[in-house]
Amino acid sequence: MSVIQARELSFAYPRRAGTEPFELRLAVWSVERGERTALHGPSGCGKSTLLNLLAGVLTASSGMLKVQGQELSDLSEPQRRAWRIKNLGFVFQDFPLVDYLDAQENVLLPYRLNSALTLDGDTRRRASDLLDRLGLGGKLARRPEELSQGERQRVAIARALVTEPGLLLADEPTAGLDPARSAQVMELLEGLCEERGLTLLLVTHDPGLLARFSRTLSVGELSAGGPA
Repeated sequence: MSVIQARELSFAYPRRAGTEPFELRLAVWSVERGERTALHGPSGCGKSTLLNLLAGVLTASSGMLKVQGQELSDLSEPQRRAWRIKNLGFVFQDFPLVDYLDAQENVLLPYRLNSALTLDGDTRRRASDLLDRLGLGGKLARRPEELSQGERQRVAIARALVTEPGLLLADEPTAGLDPARSAQVMELLEGLCEERGLTLLLVTHDPGLLARFSRTLSVGELSAGGPA
């Protein structure tokens, strides 16, 4: 079953003086449930743009895009936001956290933002377990300012996983981590994918991470009509 289906999809940023025009086009592309796919390519080729389209943060100019069976163009912006919180895990490059919340409450933030999600004891235990597996079991009550950059990044990863999404989108999730911690994060992601049938779509520039994936795609080639 396809988790992602794109057909004749296009997206272009508004033209601005002094900037080069950019357009992302996908003729036909799909990702099957449970696949682990790495996206790569030079800066500016559209990797982050593609993730934002899949998450409904950006909307396509034309074409069809279904994610987990939902045609995103059928949803309003508030509906896309609620759908995203409930159905997707998203790890951003800058892993933003809420300054006044501790690590555990940052992980549980999706449950504060979407009333369709139920925050109960099991959810809190799942958040604690994820932080523990990421090496932060002793820092649940620490606020972002009390955590290192790598620790904040791992809190953001736990937040993306706590809702048990079917699809995880990760934009350079190990950037800035040392090799040992990077390997630990990837082993956790791979283990969760295996346990839960989670589909993973990850953007990376790291050749070491690309080697861990059986399917890698150049976004530039994909946009130009290369193999999908």
